[in-house]
Order: sequence, then C-alpha cells, then structure tokens
Amino acid sequence: MNTDVPALAPAKLSFRQKTLLAREDAIVAAVKRLLAEKGFDLMTVDEVAAEVGIAKASLYKHFVSKEALAAAAMVQTMDQALAVVDGLAADTALDAAGRLKALTRWTLETQLAGAMPTLPSENSSLRNALLAHRDYMDRLMTLSDRLGEWIVQAQADGSVNPALPPQAVLFTVYARACDPVLGFLKASGSHSDAQIVDWVLSTCFDGLATRR
Repeated sequence: MNTDVPALAPAKLSFRQKTLLAREDAIVAAVKRLLAEKGFDLMTVDEVAAEVGIAKASLYKHFVSKEALAAAAMVQTMDQALAVVDGLAADTALDAAGRLKALTRWTLETQLAGAMPTLPSENSSLRNALLAHRDYMDRLMTLSDRLGEWIVQAQADGSVNPALPPQAVLFTVYARACDPVLGFLKASGSHSDAQIVDWVLSTCFDGLATRR
C-alpha cells in the first residue's frame, strides 16, 4: 500500500497578484536607488511614488510608511548578500580571506552601481524600525555569523591580523557598504569603477603602509 502523500502543486498566482508583486518589486528598486543616492532622511515617499509612476495612496497600499519602504529595501539587499555568501562558501578555490575580499568587492561594486542602500545614522527613525524588524534582524544575524566564521578562520591562518577583535574586522567590512571614498573618487571622473574598487579593497585589507 502506497502511503506517500502527493505533493501539492504550487498555487498559481492570479494576474492581479502578479501585477501587485511586480509593482512591489518596482517600488523596492526605486527605494534602493533613492537610499543610495540621497539616504533615508532626504528620501521622500512622494519621490518614490513619482519614480514608480503611481499615486502616493497606491504606494501606501503596499507599504504603510517610509520606514517600511526602507526596511523592504534593506531586507532585499540582505537577501542578495546572503546569496553571494552562499556562492562564495561553495567556491573551494577561495580561502576565508579570499571570501571576505570577494564579498567586500561585491559590496563596493553594488555601491558604485547605485544599488546599495545607505546605512541609517544612529539617531534615525529607520535604525529603530530596523532593530524591531524581525526579517531584517534575522538576516543580519545570519550574515554576521557567516562572516564571523570567515574572520576567525582568516585570523587563524594569519591572513587577517589576529590582534584585531573579530567584531572590529566585521564592522570594517560592513562599513564598506557606505564608504564615501568611492563617491569622492568617482566624482573626480579620472578613474574607472574597477580601479576605484581595487584601491578601496586594497586599503581595507592591505592598509596604507608600504609593503617591504
């Protein structure tokens, strides 16, 4: 007697559901661009609605506040970062330090592409909203744990300074997501994105002292 229960086929989305999801994706993409360009404090809900091409009232049907908009963008960015981490973890050609550098490179490239939301300041209402946002905090803790393992491994093999507290290394890597040096160098118009990424990556992992 076959006791296996047949798997339920995934429910097909209606045209309306697909439309709503596509609109939400467009909204989050606009928020990410505006957060990267202006930051949370200067971004307005009116700007988001205008960029997506919908009424402000329609936008509020998807996201109830400016903080909710930004949190959705931050959650999506965390998902992208975790996907990158998964890919790097599967790359057996990379050691722990190599994985940290590769993730940081992705962070820098994403920022230069205008798709990295700026982290909120300590006194921002967004910071408090994110601290209370379970999906965001779960992803942040997962990402921190994964990177923490690489940091400890890299310190054990001597490729990252073992005298540094792992938390200091972690926050240094996170800080590259909002490093103003990239914007300053790009604004000069004298350097390619690839050069800028290489230089900032070098200052982060190799320091400023001349190698002897």
